[in-house]
Amino acid sequence: MADPHPVRIPRVRESEPSDESEGRSPAPLVSRVARPIETRPNVAGAQRAVRLAVLFLVLLAALYVGFVVYDASRPGGSGSPEANGILVFTAIFAVFAVVGVVYTLTPAPRRLEVGGDHVTVVGRWGRRRRLPELGTLTVRIVRRYREGWLASKPVVLLEVWGDDTPVRGYLVEAELFEGARASSGGR
Repeated sequence: MADPHPVRIPRVRESEPSDESEGRSPAPLVSRVARPIETRPNVAGAQRAVRLAVLFLVLLAALYVGFVVYDASRPGGSGSPEANGILVFTAIFAVFAVVGVVYTLTPAPRRLEVGGDHVTVVGRWGRRRRLPELGTLTVRIVRRYREGWLASKPVVLLEVWGDDTPVRGYLVEAELFEGARASSGGR
């Protein structure tokens, strides 16, 4: 049977007696100076991904409307929705829309957090991937996109890898991974 009395957990006192008060020289303090984290937002990469997703949805919706209009105007059409396949096509449209938007937005991270000994990639859906420091990462540009109506600045699709780090693909602004080693060939 458990003891009904509360258990007291001792805590470390905030102010320990110093070595100076006891006549000894103070022990050297080992302090880890935390380097500030530099945040690099991926504005143009996210802008391109969102605009491509919207363009995809508009074209998919136009195809859907065209199918519905064709079904309603054909002879013998406009029967019950179950009989003419509109419900099935609507379900297919919804699945294509969700999968297409997720596929388009996922490679464009929200931002990079560059610390002293690591880089954190904050993904579109909030997932944080910790990579080694920029100097040890290798970057290979797969495709370049000029600025235009899809993005206000140049965007690159690139692969990033390093020691003990698998290859990852990102759609980012051209200077987001500045400081990493450039690779001209394969992995």
